[in-house]
Amino acid sequence: MEFNENNIDLETIIRDEVNKYLSRDIGDLPATQQAPLELREKYEKMEVPNKGRDIYEVLKDLNNEVLNYLYRPNHPRSFSFIPGPASRLSWLGDILTTANNIHASNFANATLPINIERNLINYLAGKIGYEIKPAGGVFVSGGSMANLTAIVAARDAQVEMEDIKKATVYLTSQTHHSVGKALHVAGFLKNNIRRIDYNDDFTMNTDSLKAAIDKDIKDGYKPAMVIATAGTTNTGSVDDFTTLGDICDNYNLWLHVDGAYGLSHILSDKAQHLFKGIERSDSASWDAHKLLFQTYSCAMVIVKEKNHLLQSFGEDAEYLDDIASDDDVIDPEMLGIELTRPARALKLWITLQVIGEDEIIERIKYGEGLAEYAEEYVSGLDNWRIISHANLSIVNFRYENSDLTEVQNNQLNSMAAQKIADSGYAIAYTTVLNNQRVIRLCTTNPLTTHDDIRETINRLDQYINDYNMKDA
Repeated sequence: MEFNENNIDLETIIRDEVNKYLSRDIGDLPATQQAPLELREKYEKMEVPNKGRDIYEVLKDLNNEVLNYLYRPNHPRSFSFIPGPASRLSWLGDILTTANNIHASNFANATLPINIERNLINYLAGKIGYEIKPAGGVFVSGGSMANLTAIVAARDAQVEMEDIKKATVYLTSQTHHSVGKALHVAGFLKNNIRRIDYNDDFTMNTDSLKAAIDKDIKDGYKPAMVIATAGTTNTGSVDDFTTLGDICDNYNLWLHVDGAYGLSHILSDKAQHLFKGIERSDSASWDAHKLLFQTYSCAMVIVKEKNHLLQSFGEDAEYLDDIASDDDVIDPEMLGIELTRPARALKLWITLQVIGEDEIIERIKYGEGLAEYAEEYVSGLDNWRIISHANLSIVNFRYENSDLTEVQNNQLNSMAAQKIADSGYAIAYTTVLNNQRVIRLCTTNPLTTHDDIRETINRLDQYINDYNMKDA
């Protein structure tokens, strides 16, 4: 039988498309661009043809339309979402692993890729401070899957299923929303999730935590786990792991750390002090597609005791008997939810092997310095106020005119953020802290310059000044 793609010069096309990508300067493209309604309707209604279309027509649609109207996380002025920027080395790893279509569920299918995965899990576990031998983990799609995997393991270690209706979990309103989803999937009741107060620096208030645990015990509940954060999405805040470790030890609670964004900063000597005591935790999530400069998707869940993952996810299937590993080697599919899974670790391995740890650290520290520079620059402008100080490459600020109401100031900040996004120059969206609308910059891109920071802030300021002049 003859297949359509056999008549296509795919080698030339692939080479041309790769060269086209490599030759572009992403800084010359809009940081974000919304697709017009007619294009959205076009692709929602496009039918699958009975006879295949010409490949050059399809690529024209892809390059001129589908891949043109995007948020670009690699853009040097994409400041609002943490994922990205991705190294081209990671992209190269994606190409090679995808081309080989690796099924990385077990050692028989992908022996060396899984050896590399185990090696990197051990490397990162060591950075957290876990002992390598009992510790373990698995690469997953992202922070949401990492948090879910850890929470299921914690549930099975801490809660008898007949007691699940009495099991309580403790977190703050700054905890990433993926944790709430994970707790729901894992069977924890919504009414048993305790939102603990946070401090002025947006970290968990440990006195409030202890009081909530004591009250739950008195009321007949069964406290199960605390969800801490190493670098909140809003402010980059890092919880007090030493005190949390003491509390969890005293009450026999599982301590999970959502480090999806912030945990990479543990490599930086500027930020290492913030992570003191994190080795007291029982599990952690860590996204390499955030600040280890990987393409989607590349994340890890790491546990202090590998057996907890095995007890939750180890399963026998008769059709896997021929490829089951020896008892002394645990396949990745026995440590997490996925059976069909790509070799996500390879692109991180390529990046680390070529760049080296020292340069990764310098890139992280550069981003930290950019946030500090942004704070300094904003502090010199009239009517602008820092709301959360530069922390792990995140800073929050807002325009605040004392002659206006809080509602009016909130509207001005939202307007400025939307206008700069609509312009395509930069993305600097807002978030809400203490019921105030604030502009948030996440400065993780090593290609971002001080000029990028200054011009972005100046444009935000100019949008508001122009609006005030028009309204006067």
